[in-house]
Amino acid sequence: MDFILVIILGALWGSFANVCIYRLPQDKGVASGRSYCPKCKKKIVWYDNIPLISYFLLGGKCRKCKKKISFQYALVEFISILSFLCIYYLYGITLTTVLLMILNLSFIIIFFIDLKHFIIPNVLTFSMMALGFIKSFDPNLNSIFPNYINSLIGGLLGYGIIWSIIFFYKQIRKKEGMGLGDAKLFAVIGFWFGWIAIPFVIFLSSIIALISVIPDLLKKSKKMTSQIPFGPYIIFGTLLYLVFKNDLTNLIF
Repeated sequence: MDFILVIILGALWGSFANVCIYRLPQDKGVASGRSYCPKCKKKIVWYDNIPLISYFLLGGKCRKCKKKISFQYALVEFISILSFLCIYYLYGITLTTVLLMILNLSFIIIFFIDLKHFIIPNVLTFSMMALGFIKSFDPNLNSIFPNYINSLIGGLLGYGIIWSIIFFYKQIRKKEGMGLGDAKLFAVIGFWFGWIAIPFVIFLSSIIALISVIPDLLKKSKKMTSQIPFGPYIIFGTLLYLVFKNDLTNLIF
């Protein structure tokens, strides 16, 4: 029964994530106004807006205009459900589960917004920084999350390292490299998982990004100076760090 509830919550919050992914880059409110078809702008009735189910029942098309709706909507909802289930399986009904679900949902929204628009909304990074630091004052969470000192150092280090890279790159190359959104996202990771996470996530995300662009570089469809959304790679790097955290830290310590 608990797993069914988690699936429903994952689906509903995944649907909300889709609203954020669509509206935040346009500076539109996400808490008001009914969902509508992005093609014909007609409002979607409730029975056509059931997460995952309605998408497949309608064949991925709008009931009114019959235009194809992006598969991304179903994908976001599926990822949300799957990740909520994984978090619940690992941590049960705890405050840690609630916190990780909130962070997870923010990461999903950031991932898809940055992938398409090359931006990471401040409303997400600032709120996750604040929550990451506030939760570090709870001693009952310190077995998984860092204490407030470690959290503060992690947040400052995460932002500071990337800000420094951006600053020196601009001084040397006379143009922008990474964006400050990436620096803020690293600050989020530092506040949530402590300073020790930062070097590992920087390394892992950089390696993943390099591997992913090598085929395009070989085909010459991209150059080393081409703009890429780095937020998704940071999120992948963070996920890998969390999965292999003990193995990675044992290599050093």
